Amino acid sequence: MTKKIIFINSHPIQYFAPMYKYMNEQGVNTEAWYCSDESIKGGFDKEFGVKITWDIPLLNGYSYRFFKNHSWKPSISKGFFGLINLGLIKQLFSEPKAVIIVHGWNYFTHFMVLMLGKLKGHTICLRNDMPLSHEHYKKGWKQKVKKIGLKYILFPRIDNFLYIGSQNRLFYESYSIKENKLVSCPYAVDNDRFKGQFKAIKPNISIIKTKLGIPTSDKIIIFSGKYIDKKRPLDLLHAFNSLNSPNCWLIMVGEGDLRISMERYIEKHQLKHVILTGFVNQSKIAEYYAIGDLFVMCSSLGENWGLSVNEAMNFNTPLLLSDLTGCSEDLVIQGVNGYTFKTKDVIELKNKMEEILIKNSLTLRTTSEEIVDNYSFLSITNNLKNLL
Repeated sequence: MTKKIIFINSHPIQYFAPMYKYMNEQGVNTEAWYCSDESIKGGFDKEFGVKITWDIPLLNGYSYRFFKNHSWKPSISKGFFGLINLGLIKQLFSEPKAVIIVHGWNYFTHFMVLMLGKLKGHTICLRNDMPLSHEHYKKGWKQKVKKIGLKYILFPRIDNFLYIGSQNRLFYESYSIKENKLVSCPYAVDNDRFKGQFKAIKPNISIIKTKLGIPTSDKIIIFSGKYIDKKRPLDLLHAFNSLNSPNCWLIMVGEGDLRISMERYIEKHQLKHVILTGFVNQSKIAEYYAIGDLFVMCSSLGENWGLSVNEAMNFNTPLLLSDLTGCSEDLVIQGVNGYTFKTKDVIELKNKMEEILIKNSLTLRTTSEEIVDNYSFLSITNNLKNLL
């Protein structure tokens, strides 16, 4: 009998759930074990600063199980001991041999599955998104302890390391993980859904722009993310102000703690062509991507990939990404479908915006849409089949 694949997740995630459904549709028996139902119940998101309930189905088309959380401070936002799912760990030992894919080691439950799973004969796989480029900035005794713990305690107990991109692969290689244990498992979004939405919206782009008060011939920069320090939204506001182009607009899709600072900056500099949308749910975000002429992500440390970049690419949008955005090396072909810039360098950010929007310098020999086709549920499924 073919083994099944079991994903261990902290909670149902809007990017991952459609993939599990897709894998089952492709004949791969895929299940998800969840440590928390916070994303299903909905609730206050500390980083967005608002109450959120995702409006796409997170539990359709695949088998799943929720396990009781025994933590004394139960939450996905309460650190390592926020998730202690003793029933999940127990189930590991009564479950027939399977391919177990664990997303990270940052919770007690995840760590224990990685440590104990092989004892029952499961094939244990780690899907972590850490980019090597971010590791260079981490210093101190905690980092040294982490390196020793990963190299000598955790990693020897793992059968396969599923890397999401080039920087993540380099991270594993820095721990001398052998080539035959490395499996490409790129981060992806539901490309088919987004491409379908783009096709439906395309005839109405001018109507959407008019509703927003934007002339149909004007160009639009799209930012999509939380208004938090890691995302550096104020860098983009500074750069846009410097751009000083009367035919360009900036739409910042998101919400978060920095909103007040952003509003103050917009008011101080009388930026008439900036729109702060507030939180936009999955079913509505396509309208913003569809009208964009450029997608910008200017994140710093902690942006291990940046899945909203994948989303925007399905709308064939050129990219401008900071070099610490984890996906920048994989999804940007310099001068073709976009550029990268030095993180925090507002002048370079402004100059590259000018290159793309005003000087039309991109060759577009290979488009964003063509590139993102390689970061798909299909490629993930095909690679994971080899583990069964």
